Amino acid sequence: MNQKIVREITPLTDSDFFTLFSRKKKEFDFPLHFHEEYELNLILNAKGARRIIGDHVETIDDLELVFVGTNLYHGWFTHECKSEMIQEVTIQFNNEILNAQFLNKNQSSYLKKLFEDSKKGILFPAETISAIKDRILILKDSQGFNSVLNFMQIFHQLSLSPYKTLCNEGFQETSPNANSRRIKQVFDYMNQNFRNDINLNDVSKLVNMHEVSLSRFIKKRTGKNFIDCLNEIRIGQVCRLIIDTTQSISEIAYTCGFNNISYFNRVFKKKKGCTPKEFRENFSGIRLYV
Repeated sequence: MNQKIVREITPLTDSDFFTLFSRKKKEFDFPLHFHEEYELNLILNAKGARRIIGDHVETIDDLELVFVGTNLYHGWFTHECKSEMIQEVTIQFNNEILNAQFLNKNQSSYLKKLFEDSKKGILFPAETISAIKDRILILKDSQGFNSVLNFMQIFHQLSLSPYKTLCNEGFQETSPNANSRRIKQVFDYMNQNFRNDINLNDVSKLVNMHEVSLSRFIKKRTGKNFIDCLNEIRIGQVCRLIIDTTQSISEIAYTCGFNNISYFNRVFKKKKGCTPKEFRENFSGIRLYV
């Protein structure tokens, strides 16, 4: 793969609620890109294609539905796909149509979480796709306010469905469970100081908690221990530098707070399923272009 990461200027205007593109094709030809709009992408019959969302790389199956947050790198590539008829429906919209005032209502709590998680890219399971794909496919035939209602029904259904996020925490510098003041403090501190030697004692003083209590608190809120959370942030930043720079792997590791290369390599392999060198090869030649 030899291409740049491009900033896409979408055709969405201030008077549009959303835009929808439906197309059939034999291959993927759009480069890795990002844009300010949210994007829901349904892809059918493209088994063997490669998906890149942020720092996550994966070969896809025949049913693919991904929700991408704002300014998150994403792209699909033909790779090993042999299909003669790929079907793709892309829905794009900006964050003004579902603003904080709307998402903070009790009835919108599931939608709010969906949009927060989209910062890391969301992949829906095959069962969800099978249940909702027809509704997405016929959305292009909706007119006027009916199209808005159908759009809202799609996202309501998706917000109630199981899904998994794709990127590491650090790639987009997200802070999970931001409704908690303390957990936000913890993640803000780690995002700002991941290059330094951070330990649980330092963070516990920041939030006025005992180390043991803070450790349990983080585990309860995130499902991960303190070191795992810190390593996710560091690995996310490592991935960004691997993609965006030509620095050596060891230099990047030290820059991002890993002082032991053997330990760094083990953590990276565990988190990404490949070595840092293999990860860089997946993104060979890709550079940010704004």
